Amino acid sequence: MIRAILTDIEGTTTSISFVHDVLVPYARGRLPAWLPLHVAEPAVATQIAAVRTQAGVTTMADVIATLLDWIDSDRKATPLKALQGMLWDEGYSDGALRSHVYEDVAPALQSWRAAGLRLAVYSSGSIQAQRLLFAHTTAGNLTPLFEAFFDTTTGAKRSSASYDAIAAALRLHPSELCFLSDIAEELDAAAGAGMATTWLVRDGRLDAGARHRQVRNFTEVEP
Repeated sequence: MIRAILTDIEGTTTSISFVHDVLVPYARGRLPAWLPLHVAEPAVATQIAAVRTQAGVTTMADVIATLLDWIDSDRKATPLKALQGMLWDEGYSDGALRSHVYEDVAPALQSWRAAGLRLAVYSSGSIQAQRLLFAHTTAGNLTPLFEAFFDTTTGAKRSSASYDAIAAALRLHPSELCFLSDIAEELDAAAGAGMATTWLVRDGRLDAGARHRQVRNFTEVEP
């Protein structure tokens, strides 16, 4: 029996174009000037130290160059995701950003909650970025619908161990969760942990022989 829905964001609740054409360029364009101005802040300093350790660089110029390279290569690096979240926080706060969610998402989330299902998010974006995105959507503030948010600090999205950890954090058996994503390898990992899975195919043809049940939108999801 499914007791909780765990959902991805990019390509699942939110268009890939919003992330890549709006959020990513917003952070990339502001990061070089923003980072030196905030280097004394503990949260920022912690992430800069992590970049230096991971990339083996020392100067601020090299840290910035590394972060820009990670953005351009779409690297799922935790310090990058954390710093992007801080930049997006400013953008949402001053009204420059407003996040996209598909029209079917909010009604489905509300319906599932009303039916007693627990809701959680698992994305490569930082937890801060996830909360910001769902707090400032075109459908309003959706964060109260979610019980928990998980990011790469829990583990890689293509590792079954990550989904085991999420189930344990929610005090559920993996078989009691259904994971929604648009990425087959993530769904494979969730299924490997014992979760039910649903593959969101927002564009393109459905494959009747796919190894995970495919649907067009949240309306077609059957928890």
